[in-house]
Amino acid sequence: MNECILILCTGNSARSQMAEGLLRHEAGDRFEVFSAGTKPSQVRPEAIAVMGEIGIDISGHRSKSVEEFSGQEFAYVITVCDNANESCPIFPGKTERLHWSFEDPAAVQESEDERKAAFRRIRDQIRGRILTFGGLLANREHAG
Repeated sequence: MNECILILCTGNSARSQMAEGLLRHEAGDRFEVFSAGTKPSQVRPEAIAVMGEIGIDISGHRSKSVEEFSGQEFAYVITVCDNANESCPIFPGKTERLHWSFEDPAAVQESEDERKAAFRRIRDQIRGRILTFGGLLANREHAG
């Protein structure tokens, strides 16, 4: 059985959804990747659109509550917003918690083009973090 990773945000509508799609894409079958929110809402259409631009389809994702994962063991729980970091529940086992703070692209109230640009910028920042994370994991596996 693969190790599991949970990506946690407040609404599970943009940052954590994009991170789930990116990490699942990059990790292949090395990990099972999930995302959830402390106050789930719905997946933002802008997140679906900008992920589609790079060939990753998250249109089938749904916003999930962190409660759905209560009692499940995760190798890593990654919070991608400060609010979720502060209210992250405790998970059983040897869970390693990581915090990656990203701005909320949904908070941009400008034109549609500017909102999409914000979603692209955050998507690319998340992708960079995930590639670094994947490199660290690969180094750990070779060293261990």
